[in-house]
Amino acid sequence: MSSDIPSSDIPSSEPPNSVTPPADSESPARDKFQAAAAERIAAARAVPPERSLWKGGYSPKAMYGTWVVSAVVTVLALVLVGLFAGDQANVWMIVGAVVLLVWCYVIALYMYRRLSMHYELTTQRFVHQEGLLVRQTDRIEVIDIADVSYKQGIVQRMLGVGSVTIESTDRSHPQLILRGIDKVPEIASLIDDVRREERRRRSLHIETN
Repeated sequence: MSSDIPSSDIPSSEPPNSVTPPADSESPARDKFQAAAAERIAAARAVPPERSLWKGGYSPKAMYGTWVVSAVVTVLALVLVGLFAGDQANVWMIVGAVVLLVWCYVIALYMYRRLSMHYELTTQRFVHQEGLLVRQTDRIEVIDIADVSYKQGIVQRMLGVGSVTIESTDRSHPQLILRGIDKVPEIASLIDDVRREERRRRSLHIETN
């Protein structure tokens, strides 16, 4: 006996009303955003190696005005003595001793400033050393620097030197004055840029934690 069953009556192996889900068109964009966010977090948490950006000290050009004034005073004193007391040996000895003391003081002051003041700026700290026989070294975290300014006189502007003032929250050095700095506008700007960059990096690190 033939038992032919119509094909329409054979149960299907697929569940009824099965629909293939559409591809998620937002998945690539979401993955890209997550990858960028992870990269940003990793960059913020990574501590970059400390690099030295600038080293300096007291510039010889900062004493040019003192040299000129000392030379003018010396010549003027010798001329006055020659005009009004040229025949008095005691006056010559006194004036000569005074001139010698003035030049010894000026030279000693220059040598002390030149040899005893050393500065270094890194990506994380500002290191300053002072002293000749006994040297003291202090460090200020650049993130603790609150403000940076510089000052120049008329002659100093012509020579490109000046003094830099660093205001910080450091207890030992709330105000630090760097005297006789060559290229003072560029150095002050560099210190301020490093301060801003370190603060930006630290704030980004806090936000991602």
